[in-house]
Amino acid sequence: MSRIVIKIGSNILTRSDGGLNHKRVAAIAKEISELFAEGHEVVLVSSGAIAAGMGKLGFDRKPTDIQLKQACAAVGQSLLMRSYGKSFNRHGRKVGQILLTQGIFSNRVTYLNSKNTMEALLSFGVVPIVNENDTISTEEIKFGDNDRLAALVAGLIEADRLIILSDVDGLYPEDPKKNPSVRLITTVEEITPDIEQLAGGAGSIVGTGGMYSKILAAKRATAHGIRVHIVSGRKYGLASAVLAGKKHGTTFLPQEHRISSRKGWIAYAVKSAGEMLLDDGAVKALKNGGKSLLPSGIVRVKGHFRAGDAVVCLDQAGRKVAKGIVNYAAEDIDRIKGKKTSDIESLLGFKYSDEVIHRDNLVLLG
Repeated sequence: MSRIVIKIGSNILTRSDGGLNHKRVAAIAKEISELFAEGHEVVLVSSGAIAAGMGKLGFDRKPTDIQLKQACAAVGQSLLMRSYGKSFNRHGRKVGQILLTQGIFSNRVTYLNSKNTMEALLSFGVVPIVNENDTISTEEIKFGDNDRLAALVAGLIEADRLIILSDVDGLYPEDPKKNPSVRLITTVEEITPDIEQLAGGAGSIVGTGGMYSKILAAKRATAHGIRVHIVSGRKYGLASAVLAGKKHGTTFLPQEHRISSRKGWIAYAVKSAGEMLLDDGAVKALKNGGKSLLPSGIVRVKGHFRAGDAVVCLDQAGRKVAKGIVNYAAEDIDRIKGKKTSDIESLLGFKYSDEVIHRDNLVLLG
């Protein structure tokens, strides 16, 4: 038996007029209830609040104004949960609503609290239904998407699988609408830059994510050792089918060397508060030697960050090399950059650590 995150987008859950497709909600509830009955644990990441609110408030297109989006989300979230509640209740299954923001993931305490809540719900056989808290998260509405959220949740609960129910069958080498004879890519062993280039751009008038956001979500999840499937959400039973080993959609294989839950949090959940430019020796020590970052290897500091914030490390060409939790604030690192660890206390008047970033709090990028 396995722990699964299933993500379903707005295009699958809504009708052409913007209202909720209750038959589709009912089908999702039926399939997930069957998975629970088989012994699986399932967390559902569901879009659809803004789209549901659009229909109720009379919008035929997703508004561009942030406040109007928030109004749609406020109205639509209750409609979405009511539909899920009724549908799951037919199968004797309870649901629990979890609304998350980027800030919750960026803070280690609230991040772990979210995990504990989901663990508790699953222990009671309740289906956690996760969505972004669009009513207060202006940045998430403007830039975010639930594909990324699903990958973060999958890493958070240490899932075995992430299944993305999409309005397309999977990843194609080119647009199947323009070339109907093109064949689906069934398996991706590694998400390379070439694979990323195959993905299209923005989504439809109701969704915020396109294929590219799904590829990035798969990249994050596979780094955690999670197998990812992108399948059609318009065909019933495909989530169960891929769990049974049947070939549907595109499967992304987990990376052989998975990163830990904590390092996954650093890499993907925490927003960077600044940057540090490193010399070639420091880059080599991080990439090849598995070393901590010492002040002697730092050339320049950018941003106003505090001790405990996440900071990105760049090489001399400006490429992202690593990301980690710093032991010193930006102004303190600026004073000790290029210096030996033995000079830290004399320069600052105190010394927290020999390392600016300890290797346990550092993850390589790219």
